[in-house]
Amino acid sequence: MNFNRVWAVTYKEWREIFRDRLFFAMAFVLPIGIFLAVGFGISFDVEKINFAVLDQDNTATSRNFLHRLMDSRYFDYKGHVQSERELDPLLADSDIRFAIIIPPRFEEQLLSGQTTSVQSLIDGVFPYRAEVAKGYISAIIANFNEQSLVTHSVSKFGITKQQAMAQVSPVRLESRYLYNQALRSQWSISSGFMMLVLMVAPPFLTALGVVREKENGSIYNIYASTISRSEFILGKLLPYLLISCLNIIILWWLVMTIFGTPFKGHPFFYYLASVIYVICTTGVGLVVSLLVRTQVAAVMLTIVISFIPAMLYSGLLVPIESMGTETQIESHLFPTLYFLRVTWGSFLKGLGWAELWFDVAALVFYAILLWVIGFLNFHKRPSE
Repeated sequence: MNFNRVWAVTYKEWREIFRDRLFFAMAFVLPIGIFLAVGFGISFDVEKINFAVLDQDNTATSRNFLHRLMDSRYFDYKGHVQSERELDPLLADSDIRFAIIIPPRFEEQLLSGQTTSVQSLIDGVFPYRAEVAKGYISAIIANFNEQSLVTHSVSKFGITKQQAMAQVSPVRLESRYLYNQALRSQWSISSGFMMLVLMVAPPFLTALGVVREKENGSIYNIYASTISRSEFILGKLLPYLLISCLNIIILWWLVMTIFGTPFKGHPFFYYLASVIYVICTTGVGLVVSLLVRTQVAAVMLTIVISFIPAMLYSGLLVPIESMGTETQIESHLFPTLYFLRVTWGSFLKGLGWAELWFDVAALVFYAILLWVIGFLNFHKRPSE
């Protein structure tokens, strides 16, 4: 291999990137733009849920119950209504996401030792949000029931509040969340989207860079030259590898500063794993460039091959364990799954080589496989 020829191709490609303003923007601005747009646009935190109240009892007990909802950061109180008919248009127009209906004689039944019911009408168009809202309401009702029983036991039996609590709840669950104590989905999403952006941008740039040579006819200069295919491939793709390695640092900084995600792992290990992943995804772009002849086709095929697996089969949006058996097998066929494990393990769990070596080895395997496929299928003699 003649490294002077490699440098000549690399230098030519650098000049092409900096001369074409659109391509330069795609190289540096597009990854950051995608990351910020998706990072701010997707969140699994369900808070400030709009709700309205129909209080048919209007007593101190019913108001005490409702204030547990109104004072919660998960709900946003939008007011009372006078009849159940007023709730239907509010729910249909999405002005509120759920409604609470307090029945008549709510306080009377509780004070007399009877059971009563509270109805919640929840907008079920988005099932995940509806289930979370139901869970919040159920937790508040459970806490209200517990406090009511404690108050009743203290007044009736003359025992202390601690004794009443022991009788009402002899077994109490104390949950401790590890690695993400505040349960901020943005910590997981922002760090996870590094995997997505680095899966989309490098193959996108690589495929366009090679296919552009085909589309404008300059590839025939390569066919007629004495440069070998390995020298051309390395020189052609080296600028995009360097750009992607720089984008790793930029995205890493954005995750930690703008989204406030902590990094608990080893910086050198994570950067090395990220570079291997970028080599892998650049190989995807190389393979795509061999399959198409136009830049439009390269864009479409890159989106299908890179974006869809990164979103659906990596575990970013849907846990792998929740998928079917066939889908789980498919997810393990894409490098995105392994790099996402490295990312979350490094950012949130502080894991290193000892725990993540298999995932890094899988990325190395995919990188070698994709580059070998690209090398073997690139021919200096143009195909008819």
